[in-house]
Amino acid sequence: MAERLTGVVKWFNAQKGYGFVEREGGPDVFVHYSAITGSGYRNLEEGDKVEFSITDGPKGPQASEVVRLGGGSNSGGGGGGGGGGRR
Repeated sequence: MAERLTGVVKWFNAQKGYGFVEREGGPDVFVHYSAITGSGYRNLEEGDKVEFSITDGPKGPQASEVVRLGGGSNSGGGGGGGGGGRR
């Protein structure tokens, strides 16, 4: 079984389906949406804490079996926005 590591999502572009995870003591790791475990819409947010393994991808190391830590689901989220205050 591959070693499990933890890290923090540096950035993730949901439209393109990929991003990078910062890990302690090593270079950032590429993460593709298909490596995120869970059902439904697979997305990560900047600052999410994750656990993952590393595999060799076509362009170097990449995260696999990515699990978001601290509860939360991988089913999209808020979308926040709007503002619409009156003047």
